[in-house]
Amino acid sequence: MTNNASLLQRRNAAIPRGVATAMPIFADRAENAELWDADGRRFVDFAGGIAVLNVGHRHPKVMAAVRAQLDRYTHTAFQVTAYEPYIALAERLNALAPIAGPAKTILFSTGAEAVENAVKIARAATKRHAVIAFNGGFHGRSFMSMALTGKTAPYKNGFGPMPGGVYHLPFPVNHTGIDAARSLQSLHDVFKADVAAEDVAAIILEPVQGEGGFHAAPQALLQGLREVCDRYGIVLIADEVQTGFARTGRMFGIEHSGVKPDMVTVAKSLAGGLPLSGVIGRAELMDAVPPGGLGGTYAGSPLACAAALAVLDVIEEERLVERADAVGKRVVAQLQDWTAREDLRPLGHVRALGAMIAFDLLATREDDAVDPAATQAVLKRAHALGLIVLGCGAQGEAVRLLFPLTISDALLEEGMSLLEQALIRPGDSEG
Repeated sequence: MTNNASLLQRRNAAIPRGVATAMPIFADRAENAELWDADGRRFVDFAGGIAVLNVGHRHPKVMAAVRAQLDRYTHTAFQVTAYEPYIALAERLNALAPIAGPAKTILFSTGAEAVENAVKIARAATKRHAVIAFNGGFHGRSFMSMALTGKTAPYKNGFGPMPGGVYHLPFPVNHTGIDAARSLQSLHDVFKADVAAEDVAAIILEPVQGEGGFHAAPQALLQGLREVCDRYGIVLIADEVQTGFARTGRMFGIEHSGVKPDMVTVAKSLAGGLPLSGVIGRAELMDAVPPGGLGGTYAGSPLACAAALAVLDVIEEERLVERADAVGKRVVAQLQDWTAREDLRPLGHVRALGAMIAFDLLATREDDAVDPAATQAVLKRAHALGLIVLGCGAQGEAVRLLFPLTISDALLEEGMSLLEQALIRPGDSEG
């Protein structure tokens, strides 16, 4: 009999422990913002496969597009025989991305792969080597993206020396006392002490840090970085892997600032659950690499391209950019109300950009000290109640909400009710 218990036993015997799983359940089927496990139990999904399902599980238009592509061909390798879905998707992304002037797009499979290739392109275009990133940023688990990631545990521990030429700056977080001015001063300090500005190929950052705790980059920081990049000929890369495709109440998170990056990395919600990523950039930068220098066997899979074209249609037709903004405001208002509730665990630092929402569990209501152990307890309780939700943050102190933007009002209300129950203080009738 196949159930959660038997699958967990098989998983532990067959799969290395290095790949962790947040919940001891196994998916059997899913629809929009609901998932049923191998035991037949229903869950409300507030994780969306880590921000992959902005249009929900198995959106009918995405499924129809994939089925139609299945009937034509599944793979040729774009480097061997090209195909129209890749070109059509690149055209649409070029038109959507907040890039000044003509843009070009190359497709890959994973977010880390997109980041790696963005760095390759920036180095080829500038003939420089150094890359600057931020503490708390997450850019992937391959070696260059791991080096760029601004958190050691669990991403770097035990993996030996990281690739050279990578430097990190403090990222502004209000309750830690770090602001945009300090981050920008740190950049100039790096130029003075560690690497000349003229040797820096790129600066990369997430408009809203994902694993780092859902902290948004202040407009002053992004504007300051744009000015520095313009002054020294540095490529500004916006890592939109988690923020992209309507999640923040804009198609891309950096659009809130008005700053235009030179390149944008995308993945996650681009293809509605199929593996697809890309780099969108200024055409002259993207053409700096000679033929054969970029690519990948599965990069820009025809099935994923078909799915992505349908995803972009759904975002437009169902007005998901506006939906993200509306539901984000509703959820944030509810969370703010909870910060005053004595029957709930202390919570605060409520933050959001559109429907990219997080809050911290606090040690007390009187100060900003966080309580990661309480966060883990809340997540465990939420899972037991039937809510799929994830944590994040430098210490694992934050609860992040990534429900599909297609979630119904009734299901959103149900999920928030489950989260509320999970936040009830121990001893105050947890049920």
